[in-house]
Amino acid sequence: MAGDPVAHLLSPAFTARLRAGDRDAFEQLFRGLYPRLADYACGLLANADAAEDAVQDVFVAVWNGRERLPEGGRLVGYLYRSVRNRALNQIRSRRTAARWLATVEPDPAVPPEAELALEDRELEQAYRAALEEVSPRGREVFLLSRDQGLSYPQIAELLGISIKTVETLMGRVLRALRARLLPRLDRRP
Repeated sequence: MAGDPVAHLLSPAFTARLRAGDRDAFEQLFRGLYPRLADYACGLLANADAAEDAVQDVFVAVWNGRERLPEGGRLVGYLYRSVRNRALNQIRSRRTAARWLATVEPDPAVPPEAELALEDRELEQAYRAALEEVSPRGREVFLLSRDQGLSYPQIAELLGISIKTVETLMGRVLRALRARLLPRLDRRP
């Protein structure tokens, strides 16, 4: 990630500063990665407020558990995995709430002027559902590429996998999304 303004966050020396309780290092970490992590979480959750909550929770946990942070240059990957796990926990909670709400009586029919907005929401939900069906690693690679704008070499370095693996995972995710969403798009007016 040469030329990356947060590349210094990958150094073992930086992680050592964090583990030792250096508040300046923590502030650098927060300022350097918060926007990227929030965008990543928003891609998973489709809700900016929920995404910010998830990322803030991760940073609180990082500070409180700083002595247990991973050694060396694995900190950025650790943060992305932590945010992903928080987001997945929120998604599970939403599903539980949705199942409960499904048992409640529905409102009267949706007014005609809201149909297009409803279709858009349904398409967004179908996209999220299709994305949830791909492998967790594939979803992570896809979101890092599409939402974060990272290149394949950057993703490979961040996740500790080969560029070829990134290409393979992206291909699988894109095929799965096409298969799931194209029939739905063909039905739209």
